[in-house]
Amino acid sequence: MSWFRALKETGRSGLTVERKRLEPLVAVRAAAGLAIMLGFGLWAFGPLAAASSAFGAFQAAMATFQRSWRPRPTLALVSGTTLAVSTFLGYVTISRLPLFLVLLMVWTFLAGLAWGAGPTTGLIAASNVAIMLITITLPTSVAEAAVHAAMMIVGGLVQATLIVLFPVRRWGAQRDALADALAAEADYARRLRHDPVARFDPEPLMAARDAATLTPRQARTRPAELRGSRLLAERIRPVLATLADPALGVPDEGRARDRVRELLAAAATVLDASASAIRHGGEVDVPPAALAALRTPDTGAILKGPSARAATRLGTLLQDVVETAGGAHTDGPRPHTRSLRRPSLLGLVPVTLRAMRGELRRDSPIARHAVRITAVAVAGYLIGAALPFGHGYWAPLTAVMTMRPDFSQTYSRAVARFGGTLIGIALATGIMQVAHPGTYLSGALAVLSAGLTYLLMRTGQIAAQACIAAYVVFLLGMGGEAWTQTVTERLLLTLAGGLLAMLAYAVYPAWETPRLRTRLADWLAATGRYAGAVVGRYAAPGDPERSAHEVREALLAGRTARMDWHTAVARAENEPVRHRGLSRTAAEEAEEAVAQFGRVAMLLEAHVPGRDAPPNPAATRFADVLRTVTDRGAKAVRERRVPRWDGAREALAAWDAQDAGRGEAATDTGHEEAATDTGAVVRLGAALLLEALDELSEALDTGAPPMSVRGRGDSGRPRS
Repeated sequence: MSWFRALKETGRSGLTVERKRLEPLVAVRAAAGLAIMLGFGLWAFGPLAAASSAFGAFQAAMATFQRSWRPRPTLALVSGTTLAVSTFLGYVTISRLPLFLVLLMVWTFLAGLAWGAGPTTGLIAASNVAIMLITITLPTSVAEAAVHAAMMIVGGLVQATLIVLFPVRRWGAQRDALADALAAEADYARRLRHDPVARFDPEPLMAARDAATLTPRQARTRPAELRGSRLLAERIRPVLATLADPALGVPDEGRARDRVRELLAAAATVLDASASAIRHGGEVDVPPAALAALRTPDTGAILKGPSARAATRLGTLLQDVVETAGGAHTDGPRPHTRSLRRPSLLGLVPVTLRAMRGELRRDSPIARHAVRITAVAVAGYLIGAALPFGHGYWAPLTAVMTMRPDFSQTYSRAVARFGGTLIGIALATGIMQVAHPGTYLSGALAVLSAGLTYLLMRTGQIAAQACIAAYVVFLLGMGGEAWTQTVTERLLLTLAGGLLAMLAYAVYPAWETPRLRTRLADWLAATGRYAGAVVGRYAAPGDPERSAHEVREALLAGRTARMDWHTAVARAENEPVRHRGLSRTAAEEAEEAVAQFGRVAMLLEAHVPGRDAPPNPAATRFADVLRTVTDRGAKAVRERRVPRWDGAREALAAWDAQDAGRGEAATDTGHEEAATDTGAVVRLGAALLLEALDELSEALDTGAPPMSVRGRGDSGRPRS
């Protein structure tokens, strides 16, 4: 993509306003906390201290709007406290420019590294640096600086207290995450009716797992309907895929296929009803027709083998989902509901430090971001101080709040910030000119602007930035600063800060495009370990708990690698960089192949044998070889070579020879007959795994014919 097109796409993204579900009660609560601190500050200490306390309460509320599963009061307290520390240290050193620049460099570098601990941590840290640049100009002595810092802590405490006293839809984020996971599986079931090998995006399941990771206090107060449903959703996905897949016994058309479509439609209805009940905290209302379809007694006569077992298993799991989503309790076995533990507030400190330390390497995009944002913050501060405008902190403030570890967000936010600032200042200036508000009216207008920020911040960057610009104008006007002192300087310095951020990324980038092969290799290696662990369960079924744990860990690692790959691809799409060893076509076809490889492993996981099943020596060897060849294949992908799978092919041939020697009928690799026992299922799955790996090699071989001419179905995915 050319630079012109990249700038056009990112600029359009920054100026887009989306239709999102608004949360007015949450916005009103946050604005009320800001109003309380602003009014108390004016009454007790005067306009300057009130402005500091308002910044503390404003930032604390902003932190609670970030996507995080940690309790919102905790986020407010952390934000207010860290901002207070930043402000006090900044004021103590501001009188000595070299010392302040050192502090600014250290603080900004740490804020850049904080993105390694997650976007919420990174945003809070960046906001602390940006707001510190404003608030250090408000006190006039060390004692006043201490008062201002204390008021910021109180601002965070007030916001946290309001969240506790006036909860709005408690556990709402966790409910939405779990409901989204069930709704995604309902959509998956419907798509399987028309495309038996449809793809499933596991992101909703990953979000639900993150939402289910609780602090000890959350684990004690979690609602009953949020216990166990996620694990049931995890188990339903491979059962749905097994039921629909033609490779496991159900023809593309006929009576059995019609029955499968009926079961899938009923499952989708039940999952949607459960998702709605969880989202709103109500009872599960399942249409009788869906329940009747799942209980039809002739299913066993129509479906055979793996598909029949999948139908039976699906009915049991859906019944558990309905009971769990409705908060019902029965005497039967309940899903395992041990909480995933999230560290406490103090326990979060070493976790964050380890994450930041892990990013201290030359090839880390987070480390490059930390270096980039540090250089820009210092340069912006010096440039702003040298220009004859006054209030030179607007340039570094804009740069710090604009810059992100990736190109797209940095450039789109730079455009949105300048556009929003222009709109916000124009509106605020017009109001100031017409109304000439005094201290209290300016404070009220600032609270109103902040409330609109909280309300509209999820609709797009330009809307939020316009409200923030108006908020700052009104807040500084409350402190006695004339509106004419903020218009020109803020616009020009905001433009300078945005240009500095964009220039810094162009000079010292962290492009995702050259790393696509590495991301693909990581995904392949992780999926290979998952497939090897699944086949290993067929090889040695005697210790299901240990092998199930191994499979689960490998599955989660594979999902993380898959998300990293998709994130990298999405970022690379808008980068003005030509591919380096992996074209867009090759990336798409390789993604299809690795996804099919993981899908086959998932199908095999749905049919793992029980504890009493005999071991399968051939599966043992194939599992070991599979781990080895995928690790070697991942290395080949990183080194821009076409991976080969000779070891897996030889192991599969030996498997066939062993079966023939025992007089067993080997399953045809053309997959024309359905597998009827676990031995045949794993052998069939092994052939499908190798087929997917061959597809990957052909995708990465620049001399290979296009994938569309090699027997793909209408969906563009390999047919089993």
